[in-house]
Amino acid sequence: MQHSNAPAADAQSWALLLLLSLIWGGSFLFVGIAIKELPPLLIVLARVAMAAAILIPFHLLFLGPLPRDARTWISCGGMSVMNNVLPFTAIAWGQQYIESGLASVINATTPMFAVASLALFGMEPMTMRKIIGIIVGIIGVIVLQGADFQNLGPQMLGILAVVFASVCYGVSSPWSKKRLMGIPPLTTATCQLTISALIMATIVGLFAEPSHYASASSQTWLALVLLAALSTSCAYLLFFRIIQRAGPAFVSLVTMVIPISAIALGYIFLGERLDTHEFIGAAVIGLALIIIDGRLLKRPGLNLA
Repeated sequence: MQHSNAPAADAQSWALLLLLSLIWGGSFLFVGIAIKELPPLLIVLARVAMAAAILIPFHLLFLGPLPRDARTWISCGGMSVMNNVLPFTAIAWGQQYIESGLASVINATTPMFAVASLALFGMEPMTMRKIIGIIVGIIGVIVLQGADFQNLGPQMLGILAVVFASVCYGVSSPWSKKRLMGIPPLTTATCQLTISALIMATIVGLFAEPSHYASASSQTWLALVLLAALSTSCAYLLFFRIIQRAGPAFVSLVTMVIPISAIALGYIFLGERLDTHEFIGAAVIGLALIIIDGRLLKRPGLNLA
């Protein structure tokens, strides 16, 4: 149900939301292509560096020079670590061992960790509905692994890596709520990606071999460009546009749609297929997100808040 003071979600808003889900779902496809030839660190460096190079001119054009105050850069620096460097690297590393569609399903657990983090830092109450949603989501992640719960093989390590990425995204929620208020979203995105590019360049210089870029195929480079331009830069701009049109509550629905896009793209372009227990786990995680979101439960007799 829309609040009376919330922007209306019209047909164009829904179209933009579906487009955003396709673009963000595509990030798992692009990583899945690039990971066949490049190590995770080089993929992440290319992603954030090219995305920053795209957004900086946008910022100069629409908002002027980048900020010079320390507070903005420190706030965006925290987001760069929690929202880019750690999760992007963990997802790319995990996709060495699991399919892109499965990675997107696990990543959809982010709202669970967001509500837990906000409650832990006293920013939002932990209601019974949210507790139930988190428990259901944890069950969904367990189901994804199937019956062999003691197997810590490559697939399990890949699952844990993407779960860690979701935790990072979730922990960034209280940080952004406390530190980013009053900073224009485009400034946040641009500064965040700029710092991420500097951090990743340092890490790659210490722990990776940049010469691997030279041996990458044109297909891999196309995937990297699309990952940076579409699934990072354009995704940020589209995300903020939807918030302006229909509000943050509406745009949060994209979390439930991204796995559908990612699974479909993985099936079409990479020939990926999810096992039965992975589909069941995805459905359980989807139910958890519906419970946490709460809007479909706001009916007589179903109020768990």
